Amino acid sequence: QVQLIESGGGLVQAGGSLRLSCTASGRTLRGLAMGWFRQAPGKEREFVAAITWSGVTTEYADSVKGRFTISRDNAKTTVYLQMNRLNSEETAVYYCAAEMGWATRASDYAHWGQGTQVTVSS
Repeated sequence: QVQLIESGGGLVQAGGSLRLSCTASGRTLRGLAMGWFRQAPGKEREFVAAITWSGVTTEYADSVKGRFTISRDNAKTTVYLQMNRLNSEETAVYYCAAEMGWATRASDYAHWGQGTQVTVSS
């Protein structure tokens, strides 16, 4: 079993930045891809970004390309999501997820954190 704990959410003005962190613990973490998803009230959970274990491969939702950056520090078993130029439509609960190999669909991820709230004021 893998435990994931997100942090770094909060309130930010439109155009501002936040950095989310997700720390993993539990069974061996080697080989785990990590992803970030978000879910706004009344909407489905959507993919934001993902990164392979090595960090060599990343993928982003079109809506965040050029503004968000996913990275990881395997020594600290932590994955980060740097979010710049946030807008109010990105207010949501942001979730960290983990799965062996590679995945970008929420249904393919077996391990999830509890989520962290990001609120962007306009």
